[in-house]
Amino acid sequence: MTGNALQLNRVSSGYGEALVVRDVNLSVAAGEIFVLLGKNGMGKSTLLKTIMGFLPAGGSIKLFGDEITRAAPHRIARKAIAYAPQEQALFQDLSVEQNLRLALLDAGAFQSGLDRIGAYFPFIPQRLKQRAGTLSGGEQKMLLVARALMSRPRLMLIDEISEGLQPSVIEKLAGVFRAERAQTKTAILLVEQHVRFALAVADRYAVLKLGEIVERGDVGEQDAAAHIIDHLSV
Repeated sequence: MTGNALQLNRVSSGYGEALVVRDVNLSVAAGEIFVLLGKNGMGKSTLLKTIMGFLPAGGSIKLFGDEITRAAPHRIARKAIAYAPQEQALFQDLSVEQNLRLALLDAGAFQSGLDRIGAYFPFIPQRLKQRAGTLSGGEQKMLLVARALMSRPRLMLIDEISEGLQPSVIEKLAGVFRAERAQTKTAILLVEQHVRFALAVADRYAVLKLGEIVERGDVGEQDAAAHIIDHLSV
């Protein structure tokens, strides 16, 4: 892994007068899976929205070395970054195919993208005409990841993808993230509360508490899980 896909330097953000994220320093290397853990309300989703330009930011945000701190969301999205938010992000009344096509700037790239994600999620090519809202909860989460992958991003921001999923689906998604990183060197920033899933896929981690990073390290460290669980339990 060389260079940084994402670099945050003293990033602060919030809603109106309410500051939620405070002086966050964080880097995600190219080809790295980095997980940001924390309980609900700690500022994790706010940080992702700030990176994507939906919220104003103080400090500096760089994407592959380019400053994007004050860039508009649509300009950031064109810089080979894919965002899968926690809240319902699929268009329920559109078909599976229509949801996938929304991720593409080049309509001619649909078939090659479909072939690629079909290797991960075989049910998707078989159900292109099905309305997205009629998929099961797990299938909708997989479609959300598939849509993010359609654009062949260099960086993915994934927010609480394991929430509410059965263990088999969580393991499936863990395999997809590992395979995608291995094959394409895509960098991935995961926001999670599911410690076992996080440590199974990530290289490094940080813990966010009340908008500030209070712990960070390598997932391979002997006491990583214990340190994370200590922070999440209080």
